[in-house]
Amino acid sequence: MLEEQPEGAQSSAEGWSEVGRQFEALGASLARALRAAWAREETRQHVQAVRDGMEKMVSEVDRAVEDAAQSPQGQQLREHAAKTAESLRAAGEQTWQEAQPHLLSALTKINAELKAVVDRLEQKGSASREASPDDMSSGTPERPASDA
Repeated sequence: MLEEQPEGAQSSAEGWSEVGRQFEALGASLARALRAAWAREETRQHVQAVRDGMEKMVSEVDRAVEDAAQSPQGQQLREHAAKTAESLRAAGEQTWQEAQPHLLSALTKINAELKAVVDRLEQKGSASREASPDDMSSGTPERPASDA
């Protein structure tokens, strides 16, 4: 069935298949690295120690926040935090507005580079088909059934 696809579509499909294979290989490598690191008992002990320390820290901070929230200073702090959060939200929106054209430009460049890669893959595919003497020998795209 692949023979029925236009030449460009087949080369493009091959290019995207290669991109998919590369992502798959990257994922497999990352998974192996994580499994290898996690398999070490020393790593698990370090992770558990960090987890225990973080749980204690969260508990202490939670207790301090509850105590502080009940005080008049805590009330002022809460109001100030709400104002700060609003300022951060507004700044975030402005930053997004300013960053959006840059992000669009970067994505456009990535898209152009990917297109160039696909174009090169298609050219290589065309060149290899042109170099094959069997493609043009009969003058017709298909061989007679007796040759098969």
